[in-house]
Amino acid sequence: MVKLMKINIRGNDINYIQYGKGQDVLLLHGWGQNIEMMKPIGDRLKNKRITILDLPGFGLSHEPKEALTIYDYCDIVEEFVKELKIKKPVVIGHSFGGRIAIIYASRNKVDRLVLFGSPCVRLQTKQPLKVRILKRIKRLPGMDKIGEWAKNFIGSRDYKTASPIMREILVNTVNEDLSSCAKKIKCPTLLIWGDHDTEATLEEAKLLEQLLDDGALIVLENATHYAYLEQINRVIQILDHFI
Repeated sequence: MVKLMKINIRGNDINYIQYGKGQDVLLLHGWGQNIEMMKPIGDRLKNKRITILDLPGFGLSHEPKEALTIYDYCDIVEEFVKELKIKKPVVIGHSFGGRIAIIYASRNKVDRLVLFGSPCVRLQTKQPLKVRILKRIKRLPGMDKIGEWAKNFIGSRDYKTASPIMREILVNTVNEDLSSCAKKIKCPTLLIWGDHDTEATLEEAKLLEQLLDDGALIVLENATHYAYLEQINRVIQILDHFI
């Protein structure tokens, strides 16, 4: 059984696990997720020292006292890596964790980078009808204070279920353009995407691939935003060859 451990980084109590021996692999989970969502990958990688943390505000890690940016999260991960003496790791990130990984790999030594459904730029799509209607209502006389109610009504599932501070963090991070970071990544980078991913579209994956110095995109058919778990056997085969 893998022992849960705690470490304090910049005033944040962070829950993490570390197990195995060999090359360092750091796994970063997506928004609203935790260690358990990345452990199935870690458990199947052979001859590796696996490190997985609950990012601040998720899993058993404490919620931040202030609204962090995605760059703040990367600062915390950098200090975490330094404290645990992790050297030139393979970094694997899903969604939000992958976006942190993009920043991390742009300014640190990384052996390989693997991103699951982690766009660096959010493409503008046509707003849903209810969003357009509510925006029109807000412009009507006496309806300018409808904002918070509207956010609760039209917001994403992640926004609706988040605490006030985590909502601020979500707003801070969700549309951050990371293209300048992606262009600085020099390590080999693998993008693994589900063709039915509606949270991070294939168009966003292709855009990221074009920005990378040494990147390749693998598309998994009939898979969603959680393609890495839905087709885990195939993903592990791909990772074994790549890493």
